[in-house]
Amino acid sequence: MTKIAKVSTKAPSNITKEKAKLELKKMSEEIGELLLNMYAESKHSLLIVLQGMDSSGKDGVVKKVFRHSSPINLSAKSFKKPSKEEFAHDFLWRCHKLAPQKGHAQFFVRSHYEDILIQRVHKWITPRQVTHRMKAINAFETLLRDDNNTTVLKFYLHLSPERQLEKLQERLDIPEKNWKHKDGDWEERKHWKEYMKAYQYAIDKSVIPWTIIPADQRWYRNYMVAKEVLKALKKMKIQLPGLQSELFPKKK
Repeated sequence: MTKIAKVSTKAPSNITKEKAKLELKKMSEEIGELLLNMYAESKHSLLIVLQGMDSSGKDGVVKKVFRHSSPINLSAKSFKKPSKEEFAHDFLWRCHKLAPQKGHAQFFVRSHYEDILIQRVHKWITPRQVTHRMKAINAFETLLRDDNNTTVLKFYLHLSPERQLEKLQERLDIPEKNWKHKDGDWEERKHWKEYMKAYQYAIDKSVIPWTIIPADQRWYRNYMVAKEVLKALKKMKIQLPGLQSELFPKKK
């Protein structure tokens, strides 16, 4: 099992910012084309799960990696504190109803994993509940994969505490970023070690694997996510459907 603590939060020295940004543009354009073809074929779907500590760049990934994609078959949901209605259902209810239909891609910016992360860290659920929820999560994801031909990509955006401090401070110091500030982000930061243990558990116990993405540098974070998404789309071997028409039948 990959240990979070052993993975660098920074880009390796063998890749430059200029090269990565150039490659990102090319990959983003190809991703956009393949997603549109996936919509036309309507045999596959894509679920992208983005998790990470506050300010790790979950929204930024969606904005930069999919900037050349048509919105026709893309949806994003940012999961926050459950509503009264959501609390009245099982913890997967609010996520399952947003699973992507064939031909579509869905982003979970935070996800069903919140229910074994923040709730575990703050001891709102018992260790026994954590175990049961992890089993339910694996069943949910494998159901999507095996029953609905959904590719599930899960990215943990691996941010260092030092870089997070810089990003949170920017939200205080830069007026244009004040709207991003939440007092709660500073409180959650105090539980960094507990969150790392919770994330490690989720990674270790998942049936569908995670990709750990170094997130201290936005350009490398976006480049690596795009690389994995493009690889997954190519693996689908998408084929555009032929002409379907009663008015204009194919010539023999």
